[in-house]
Amino acid sequence: MKKLVIVGCGRLADIVADAVVNGILPDYELIGVYSRTASKAEYIVSKLQQHGKPCKACSTIEELLALKPDYLVESASPAAMKELALPALKNGTSIVTLSIGALADAGFYHEVAETAKQHGTRVHIVSGATGGFDVLRTASLMGNASAKFFNEKGPNALKGTAVYDEALQTEQRVVFSGNATEAIGLFPTKVNVAVAASLASVGPDNMQFSMQSTPGFTGDTQRVEIKNDQVRAVIDVYSATSDIAGWSVVNTLLNIVSPIVF
Repeated sequence: MKKLVIVGCGRLADIVADAVVNGILPDYELIGVYSRTASKAEYIVSKLQQHGKPCKACSTIEELLALKPDYLVESASPAAMKELALPALKNGTSIVTLSIGALADAGFYHEVAETAKQHGTRVHIVSGATGGFDVLRTASLMGNASAKFFNEKGPNALKGTAVYDEALQTEQRVVFSGNATEAIGLFPTKVNVAVAASLASVGPDNMQFSMQSTPGFTGDTQRVEIKNDQVRAVIDVYSATSDIAGWSVVNTLLNIVSPIVF
């Protein structure tokens, strides 16, 4: 059995915990969780305990890593990923991360890569609400590739960001246009999938990114296009909720232990 822990105990972590409880991840034992909101961690622990599965709610990242997990699922934030990545990798713990935006920082990316190499650990980047990493990477390896990413959201999803104003409730508008590195700086928790797609292809500085706000729109549209001299591919995904991101973690965990990998 692989020992599994989770950092960040919101809806996406709940999906992973349910997958453990329901036998979808039979090769994993969820032994610990950590959240800055203790009640969220306790909720997941209680769910596991109701099914006879012991799990510990930890009060610090250090306490969580002391459990010596094989894998850590990070579903908190890019800031949390930056805090825990190096200690986890040095601990012999590989990471499955949703907060790919942290890796848009080239210096941090290389430090993570070197640390993982030195300690025999890995960082698994999940597809989240997009996909097609295989074709993105393949087209990029062929050379002379360019890529762009389009994200559509409703105005309510942008509340609390620098681009929001009340006019967005009635006016469709492109609220951002730039590259993926700039986008993650402005929207640290909202465009992780764009950074993931860029890391699988042309890099965050070279991935063109635009975000459109549409009145009354619910959910997310994520559309990535890559082309080179021989290939043009478009991956277009609409998701009504963020649940697909949690299930992409489940899929990654299955791939890690499967003899046949998709």
